[in-house]
Amino acid sequence: MTPNMRTRGRLEALAACVSGVLFLLTLIWPDWIERAFGVDPDAHSGAAEWAVVAVALCATLVFSLLARGSYQRARALSPK
Repeated sequence: MTPNMRTRGRLEALAACVSGVLFLLTLIWPDWIERAFGVDPDAHSGAAEWAVVAVALCATLVFSLLARGSYQRARALSPK
Protein backbone atom coordinates (compact mmCIF):
# COMPACT_ATOMS: atom_id res chain seq x y z
CA MET A 1 0.00 0.00 0.00
CA THR A 2 1.53 3.27 -1.10
CA PRO A 3 1.34 6.44 0.99
CA ASN A 4 -0.61 8.08 -1.85
CA MET A 5 -3.32 5.40 -1.66
CA ARG A 6 -3.49 5.74 2.10
CA THR A 7 -3.83 9.53 1.90
CA ARG A 8 -6.44 9.33 -0.83
CA GLY A 9 -8.53 6.84 1.12
CA ARG A 10 -8.37 8.96 4.25
CA LEU A 11 -9.37 12.09 2.36
CA GLU A 12 -12.31 10.27 0.78
CA ALA A 13 -13.43 8.95 4.16
CA LEU A 14 -13.07 12.43 5.69
CA ALA A 15 -15.11 13.97 2.85
CA ALA A 16 -17.79 11.32 3.39
CA CYS A 17 -17.93 12.17 7.10
CA VAL A 18 -18.10 15.92 6.51
CA SER A 19 -20.84 15.61 3.90
CA GLY A 20 -22.71 13.18 6.16
CA VAL A 21 -22.60 15.65 9.04
CA LEU A 22 -23.78 18.41 6.71
CA PHE A 23 -26.62 16.14 5.55
CA LEU A 24 -27.73 15.36 9.09
CA LEU A 25 -27.32 18.94 10.28
CA THR A 26 -29.49 20.27 7.47
CA LEU A 27 -32.05 17.49 7.89
CA ILE A 28 -32.38 18.06 11.65
CA TRP A 29 -31.89 21.85 11.78
CA PRO A 30 -32.96 23.25 8.38
CA ASP A 31 -32.53 26.94 9.15
CA TRP A 32 -28.85 26.74 10.14
CA ILE A 33 -27.95 28.37 6.83
CA GLU A 34 -29.96 31.49 7.64
CA ARG A 35 -28.52 31.68 11.17
CA ALA A 36 -24.90 30.98 10.21
CA PHE A 37 -24.66 33.31 7.23
CA GLY A 38 -27.37 35.84 8.01
CA VAL A 39 -29.04 35.47 4.62
CA ASP A 40 -32.26 33.86 3.47
CA PRO A 41 -31.57 32.52 -0.02
CA ASP A 42 -35.03 31.05 -0.58
CA ALA A 43 -37.33 33.46 1.31
CA HIS A 44 -38.33 30.77 3.85
CA SER A 45 -39.59 28.34 1.20
CA GLY A 46 -37.17 25.59 2.25
CA ALA A 47 -35.93 24.94 -1.28
CA ALA A 48 -32.31 25.80 -0.47
CA GLU A 49 -32.33 23.50 2.53
CA TRP A 50 -33.70 20.57 0.53
CA ALA A 51 -31.10 21.22 -2.16
CA VAL A 52 -28.35 21.09 0.48
CA VAL A 53 -29.82 17.84 1.85
CA ALA A 54 -29.92 16.26 -1.62
CA VAL A 55 -26.40 17.36 -2.59
CA ALA A 56 -24.95 16.31 0.78
CA LEU A 57 -26.62 12.89 0.56
CA CYS A 58 -25.26 12.31 -2.94
CA ALA A 59 -21.79 13.48 -1.88
CA THR A 60 -21.85 11.18 1.15
CA LEU A 61 -22.74 8.19 -1.00
CA VAL A 62 -20.14 8.97 -3.65
CA PHE A 63 -17.32 9.62 -1.18
CA SER A 64 -18.23 6.51 0.80
CA LEU A 65 -18.05 4.36 -2.31
CA LEU A 66 -14.75 5.93 -3.33
CA ALA A 67 -13.28 5.33 0.13
CA ARG A 68 -14.51 1.74 0.05
CA GLY A 69 -12.88 1.20 -3.33
CA SER A 70 -9.59 2.67 -2.11
CA TYR A 71 -9.68 0.44 0.95
CA GLN A 72 -10.37 -2.65 -1.16
CA ARG A 73 -7.57 -1.80 -3.62
CA ALA A 74 -5.13 -1.21 -0.78
CA ARG A 75 -6.16 -4.45 0.88
CA ALA A 76 -5.71 -6.39 -2.36
CA LEU A 77 -2.23 -4.93 -2.88
CA SER A 78 -1.00 -5.45 0.67
CA PRO A 79 1.19 -8.49 1.32
CA LYS A 80 -0.58 -11.38 3.02
